[in-house]
Amino acid sequence: MKNQRILLSLFAIYFVFAILLNSVGTVILQVINTYGVSKSAASVLEGFKDIPIGIVSFLVASQLPRLGFKRAMLVGLAIVTAACVVMPLVPGFWTTKLLFLSVGVAFALVKVAVYSTVGLLARGRKEHASLLNTLEGVFMVGVLGGYWLFSAFIDSSNSGSTAWLGVYWVLAVICAIAFVLLWVTPLEESGTRVEGASPRQDFLAMVKLMAKPLVYIYVISVFVYVLIEQGIGSWLPTFNNEILKLPTAMSVQAASIFAASLALGRLGAGVIMRRVHWYPVLNICLLAMAMLVLLSLPLANNIEPNPSVNWLSAPIAAFVLPLIGLFMAPVYPAINSVMLSALPTHQHSAMTGLLVIFSALGGTTGSLITGSVFEAFDGQVAFYLSLIPITVILISLFFFRRAVERGDERVASAAAPAG
Repeated sequence: MKNQRILLSLFAIYFVFAILLNSVGTVILQVINTYGVSKSAASVLEGFKDIPIGIVSFLVASQLPRLGFKRAMLVGLAIVTAACVVMPLVPGFWTTKLLFLSVGVAFALVKVAVYSTVGLLARGRKEHASLLNTLEGVFMVGVLGGYWLFSAFIDSSNSGSTAWLGVYWVLAVICAIAFVLLWVTPLEESGTRVEGASPRQDFLAMVKLMAKPLVYIYVISVFVYVLIEQGIGSWLPTFNNEILKLPTAMSVQAASIFAASLALGRLGAGVIMRRVHWYPVLNICLLAMAMLVLLSLPLANNIEPNPSVNWLSAPIAAFVLPLIGLFMAPVYPAINSVMLSALPTHQHSAMTGLLVIFSALGGTTGSLITGSVFEAFDGQVAFYLSLIPITVILISLFFFRRAVERGDERVASAAAPAG
């Protein structure tokens, strides 16, 4: 019962941060229309979110066991609640930058704490993989809900309207509810730190993790994966609006298919990976992603504007391209679970810090590259380029699997009785 209350708190926290973090694509479209900024200028919002995530994670991840995971999550929720309240009170592009800066700082605290807490609750690799996939599935349900929540406040008939800012009052209330739920939930955090170690020693231990071949192959895989996911997720609403000629609100709603596919894929992967080894599953998923890119983008050629477009008359590409999320979904939770399960509990916080850093760098890089190519050429060229990082992940996962198996063999050899 106690674990169920903790999991409910983690799910609530991840749900609200899913909406805030993945609203970048929708907000990019809205600030272009509302404040008249360029695409390249709007693309920096990803950086305002992701760079603070990387910096804060690097500086504090190894120290969070000292602060306490519950306290870290409460601080993160308090920060974003305040930022959401400011958004509608002081409208402006700079306020939007401040919002994503706050979300980035808060999520750095929250993600390290949440992932480390999963390590405290899980008993064995299979349960860890199941919990992590379920958690990430809930995250994608939040992303899906976020698209529809934002679209409900968008005035498609007046592109310059600031009515969409009203969504932040709703988000502030959700953050406050998550704060109270966590506040009243007890959390046992023993065994999360090495007794007698100084803050400097904890920090150096995190840095030294990077010296392991398994770890640097892992962070490359994470970086490239997030580059793809954020590149597509952040710019899909704009792709729908400018390339597929959908109305603004419908462009945001159609992008929710991507989030729904990710949610379904991650929840389904939690069941599949209890029975099937992660490596062949991920290879099949990556090949399917490449096939969907090659199949869907030609369907977006030469589409003419249709003022009366609806869900029945929308271009087929609006439904096919977002399905890439179904196959993309299992990759991130699977490699994270494999990596964390290979480490003792007291190293989970430091390892998650490295995970968050490289995820943030990958997200910023993906959004900036996609936005720049989108502006210089068009959305089709930008999305065709996703084939390059998909190939890179296929290669990196081969070496990641070999490194994991070698580590398991060394552990087995050390545990075997002598003679």
